[in-house]
Amino acid sequence: MEPHLLAALLIGVAVVVAVILWTRLDAFIGLLAGALVTGLIAGLAPADVLGLVTTGFGNTLAGIGIVIALGVMIGKVLEESGGADALAKAFVRMAGKGREDVAMTATGAVVSVPVFCDSGFVILHPLARSLARKYGKPLVVVSLALAGGLSVTHHMVPPTPGPLAAVGLLGADMGLVIVAGLVFSVVLLPVVVIYTRLVGPGLERHLDPTLVAAQGGGSGGTGSGGTGVMVNGRDIAEEPADPGIGAFRASVPLLLPLLLIIANTVTAAAAEGTRIAQVFGVVGDPAVALLIGLVIAVYLLPPRGTRRTTVVGWLTTAAASAGMIVFITGAGGAFGEVLRGSGVGEALADAVSGWAVPMFLLPFIIASFVRIAQGSGTVAIITSATLSAPIVEAAGMSPTLAVLSACAGSIVFSYFNDSYFWVVTRFTGLSGVPALKMWSGMTTTLWLASLPVLGVAALILG
Repeated sequence: MEPHLLAALLIGVAVVVAVILWTRLDAFIGLLAGALVTGLIAGLAPADVLGLVTTGFGNTLAGIGIVIALGVMIGKVLEESGGADALAKAFVRMAGKGREDVAMTATGAVVSVPVFCDSGFVILHPLARSLARKYGKPLVVVSLALAGGLSVTHHMVPPTPGPLAAVGLLGADMGLVIVAGLVFSVVLLPVVVIYTRLVGPGLERHLDPTLVAAQGGGSGGTGSGGTGVMVNGRDIAEEPADPGIGAFRASVPLLLPLLLIIANTVTAAAAEGTRIAQVFGVVGDPAVALLIGLVIAVYLLPPRGTRRTTVVGWLTTAAASAGMIVFITGAGGAFGEVLRGSGVGEALADAVSGWAVPMFLLPFIIASFVRIAQGSGTVAIITSATLSAPIVEAAGMSPTLAVLSACAGSIVFSYFNDSYFWVVTRFTGLSGVPALKMWSGMTTTLWLASLPVLGVAALILG
């Protein structure tokens, strides 16, 4: 690799990391700054660099920006309407007594597809506490099961923002990535349950009573009747979900768009050129499918009597939270376009092809380092997809495999620089080494467990 191109890449990435870690600015500014620095050091004229930045930003958002915004909005309606609560209770009933950890893992896995990890844990943790009280389960066990379930699909399944952004940046098929991500999740979720059962009980004695009390209770004691864990003025373990929202009703806005997107992929491959393929080509387009899901969510989920202004407020809040993710994704696309246009990407692909590391592990390794450096799994996925895109294209690697690799790598070692680490450990009531063992250990175990699954995916997808 030519020295000036290597320097352009290394300094550009260093600028991204430095801006995220050591300034008051965020990943959006960092990625744009890195793109500009990379292009200039690579020898492009300033006007050409700016042209590549704007082209990459625009092209990326044209393909994925609407989808990210709609996905976040569906999650917000599910969160505010009580749909997430209804799904959680349904999983508890299906799993049965003695398998509350399985129920919490499954609940987290489903809820986290449209709802951010942090929000999902805050919403559902009162239910985890109530289960711990009611059935005499260790609080750490049910909390860790919930957190693990949320984390797996958050990292692996669109329309969660990280995987969704990677699909756009790497040019992968959305339906295929959803199916592959779900398969990954099904394999990894038992790892969550096993780790929870092995490690969780031993951490219970390290609970900080002041943190547990601040969250409204702890574990121990079977009790009968109310649990004392109140949400919106009611005991969520004893009272049924809002009679207007059942688990099936809550699942429709989530499952229907996923099924439409998958159907689009299947019919495009099996019935290309037919009328049914054309129909699903429209309704199964990710933007259209999620728009349908959002309309259904808005009119199906809010309790009777909910004012229009309230629902509009939910959507406004969701749009605000989606905005920065959209900008970061667009900035990642800008960086990727500069890498391609400057020749850095092609040069890097030629250099990497001689490494002893299998090509499919490159996005995994990049995402792992970025995650450890700055904490955000979403930023790690976007950065990995950005840097990997030219290599994936040049090597003829499956874009779906590249997306899975970046997503799996981003799971590694959540610790102090990850906001979700603090949400999980503080709400549970752990600090210090026990907190690291609880959550950093869980995420690193999932990261290791994903490697053989990724190897199998490489054999299948090529």
